[in-house]
Amino acid sequence: MKSFTSIDIEALKIDPFEAIGQDWMLITAKKGDQVNTMTASWGGMGVLWNRRAAFIFVKEARFTKTFIDAADHFSLCFFRKQYQDKLEYLGSVSGRDENKIKNVGFTLCEDQGVPFFLEADTVLVCKKLSQHPLLPEGFIDSSILPTWYMDGCGYHSLYVGEIEKVLLESM
Repeated sequence: MKSFTSIDIEALKIDPFEAIGQDWMLITAKKGDQVNTMTASWGGMGVLWNRRAAFIFVKEARFTKTFIDAADHFSLCFFRKQYQDKLEYLGSVSGRDENKIKNVGFTLCEDQGVPFFLEADTVLVCKKLSQHPLLPEGFIDSSILPTWYMDGCGYHSLYVGEIEKVLLESM
């Protein structure tokens, strides 16, 4: 069975522009005994409050948001290109309507109660530090609003998570 090795975050070699913006990631969280995930292409990594952090954006209407709000931790899973069609599916179907994780055939794993997927090649286990709703009055460039927020699905919330652990696929 495939396994993962925990590495020091300093050894992480990832280009967030490619890994998040082009290849996408799964944001996954647990609420009670249920897990939900969503595909995301917005976010980043860096240093905030002297902590190594990841930041993600989740729209109010997303089912996964209720899981992130209920959890102390979430994971960010990165995959090889061969999984792109599954990530596309996971981003277009709601966990409210079906068991989308089962439908794509992904294997759910946990690291100290934080869910992630066996099919990933890199996993960031993040402790939720803060959540900030994006509000119309906060946008300096008002051209963003009609492009991204005219669909009636509400605004995004920004979540900041401290990267507590990096798991890499063991070869």
